[in-house]
Amino acid sequence: MATTELDDLGNRVQLPASARRVVSLVPSLTEAIATGGTSPASRARATAMVGATDWCTHPPDLKVTRVRGTKNPDLGKIVALEPDLVVANEEENRRPDLDALREAGLNVWVTRVRTVPEAFSSLRRLITVACGAAEPEWLGEAEKAWSETRNEHRREAFVAIWRRPWMVVGRDTFAGDVLSRLGVDNVFADHPERYPKISLDELRSTRVDLAVLPDEPYRFTRDDGPEAFSPLPSALVSGRHLTWYGPSLLEAPDRLRRQLDEPFRPSPP
Repeated sequence: MATTELDDLGNRVQLPASARRVVSLVPSLTEAIATGGTSPASRARATAMVGATDWCTHPPDLKVTRVRGTKNPDLGKIVALEPDLVVANEEENRRPDLDALREAGLNVWVTRVRTVPEAFSSLRRLITVACGAAEPEWLGEAEKAWSETRNEHRREAFVAIWRRPWMVVGRDTFAGDVLSRLGVDNVFADHPERYPKISLDELRSTRVDLAVLPDEPYRFTRDDGPEAFSPLPSALVSGRHLTWYGPSLLEAPDRLRRQLDEPFRPSPP
């Protein structure tokens, strides 16, 4: 029997007893839903992912209809898939696209995640309430992994997410909360904007212990990024583990801690 529930933004969403056909417009949510669990209960109540964006790279063996990107989804193709539910995120997806899907008669569930605890509560509701599936084992294991994080030794950093122009992580972000729980304080955490543009001169003059450079959305590498801030050391980190909320949360504390503790210092020009 169908029920009506509120998504993370308070939108009323009509839900079937179990969402058997789901289209995901968010890479991390695609992985969270498609990974499922290993128990008989999880397998018995698995959700069928029928559509996902071109950027949904996990699980690697995912075989679904691709519906373009998070910011330019193919609305006609999504409607033609006749999903029980479309899952989206307030930050990743544009409101006009989601409104258009609602006007086409589709049920759209929007998530809001800006802290690690919010990630767990949002994912739990998405999987068990919105999709009507069993809670996967990895969710509780990831929650436990984050409850055991330690951050006695604190450092200050900025987190670059783009260059040309340079952009950084600002206030009220999931990535900022992840780093804070690992002992890294974002110097732009009080900036009025969530993802401000900051000039290279200002970044170079900012007093920090290191620059944090993820490999997405811009793919920073040893040869592309650290040289701009030399001799400041740069920590090259996994963007998936820094910004995705899903099964990657289980590995994220250990992997990010190792990467943050092994900063790369480019050779002087």
